[in-house]
Amino acid sequence: MRNGFSSIQVSSLRKIFPGPRGQETEAVAGISFSCKEGEIYGLLGPNGAGKTTTLRILATLLHPTSGTALVHGFDIAQESIQVRKSLAFLSSTTGLYPRLTAREILEFFGRLFGMRGSALTQRVEEVLHLLDMDSFAHVPCEKLSTGMKQRVSIGRSIIHDPPVWILDEPTSGLDVLAAAKTRDFLREARNRGKCILFSTHIMSEAESLCDRLGILHEGALWAQGSLEEIKEATGTRHLEDAFLHLIRNSSEGEVPT
Repeated sequence: MRNGFSSIQVSSLRKIFPGPRGQETEAVAGISFSCKEGEIYGLLGPNGAGKTTTLRILATLLHPTSGTALVHGFDIAQESIQVRKSLAFLSSTTGLYPRLTAREILEFFGRLFGMRGSALTQRVEEVLHLLDMDSFAHVPCEKLSTGMKQRVSIGRSIIHDPPVWILDEPTSGLDVLAAAKTRDFLREARNRGKCILFSTHIMSEAESLCDRLGILHEGALWAQGSLEEIKEATGTRHLEDAFLHLIRNSSEGEVPT
């Protein structure tokens, strides 16, 4: 692991979507941030803030209107194949093949990433255990609960053990125990040097997990830094209060910090 290496570097990233009658929507408004190896960076924001659009651009599913980004040293526009090989991407709309079992899903996606033989078998068993999926490994996905499907989706995304993880609301649909296990899993991955960028709207989750945070609203980053830095900058004692302070200021036209 290269100490201090920024596995995600975003510079002036902007995304504009065309609308009816020539109107345009600026979903991402020139944001810049970075996430290092061995770090969890959380993107917070209300619905429509631009979180998912940002993550999809970094995963090379959308092209930016302007700006640049590197993922594990690879340019998202010029080296998209290398970017995809270097990351785990969990989308909020990830689909699973209903007739395949959890184990078969992991095996299938492992083969797509070039894994074969004993290395694939060992990795599948490892992921099943890490995400506590042994009890339903042989159950077709169509019969799984929402939380179980979410764990399969996470497992599918990390089966090739990439250095960079981009996760869109990874605990969505999980019950309290499953969400807690997922957070423990993310902490363990960080401790192994993974670079983890994820979005959430759960303030307590962000407080307990994130080394640094970015608060996104209307496509702009209104604050970023450690939890203590954001609370100090906003004169608040809790992350939720800091978040509300920044969002309310944005409606009054103040410039992001």
